[in-house]
Amino acid sequence: MLAGLMTATLLSGVAPAYAQSNQEQRGNRGGERAGRVESGGGMSRGNRMNQRGEAQVRRGQQRAAVRPAPQMAAPRPEVRPERRIDQRPQQRANPQWRSDQNRPGALAQREARQDRRDDRQQNWQDRRNDQRENQQDWRNDRRDARQDWRSDRRDDRRDDRRDDRRWTDNRGQNGANWNNGRRYDDRTRWSNQRRWDNGWRQDRRYDWNSYRNRYGDRYRMGRYYAPRGWDYGYRRFSVGIVLSSLLYSNSYWLNDPYSYRLPPAYGTLRWVRYYDDAMLVDIRDGYVVDVIHDFFW
Repeated sequence: MLAGLMTATLLSGVAPAYAQSNQEQRGNRGGERAGRVESGGGMSRGNRMNQRGEAQVRRGQQRAAVRPAPQMAAPRPEVRPERRIDQRPQQRANPQWRSDQNRPGALAQREARQDRRDDRQQNWQDRRNDQRENQQDWRNDRRDARQDWRSDRRDDRRDDRRDDRRWTDNRGQNGANWNNGRRYDDRTRWSNQRRWDNGWRQDRRYDWNSYRNRYGDRYRMGRYYAPRGWDYGYRRFSVGIVLSSLLYSNSYWLNDPYSYRLPPAYGTLRWVRYYDDAMLVDIRDGYVVDVIHDFFW
């Protein structure tokens, strides 16, 4: 065992020295080869590789110099939400603020604002009350006017009935003075002349309403003067009424009916003006054949 240990120790010291001597010999050989190559005028492969690497580096630097540098995006400013500062805690904690609110001037301003609010509220309430009262008065007036109109109309109907009985009675004393008590019935009235046809209103030649809208001055004939002895005033007559001879005398005839776009009258028929109405009357006995109310202005 001792012999083995001694042998290992000797070998461990000899091996590094042998390796170092081999490396020095290899280095000397490489230097001799390089010297031989340089002395011979040629370029080694390592030098060529170094030159190529340097050329590539220079081209890369040139490209980097030509290429524009990338622009960096500007950083966005940080937006922070505004914080609402509540002044109420400060006002509550500040005794000076309380003293300002309790000043006489501030109290007077608050009272003045409250008074203005009360005045506006009162004015608004008064205006509403006035509107309600006006509406109620208007309804009452309208109701009264309607009632008066109904009463007047009822009275007028009674008067018309009495007048119709008086004017259509040719057998009494009043009718005896009209046409000598003679009245034609429907058969004898149209025995000697053509029966009147109310279909003339469908004829466009006699469209008096449209004609009056264009030439309204022709229908303004002035005031109507009732004949002497006629004290009844205006009565709204209809077809079938027998008039007094005072109302269809020749001074009230419409001599040119077509100038008012009325159909021509023939035989014993005549267009007569009666206040603002136009009536077609059989002048033999005053029988109303046709009537147009509110014909004149």
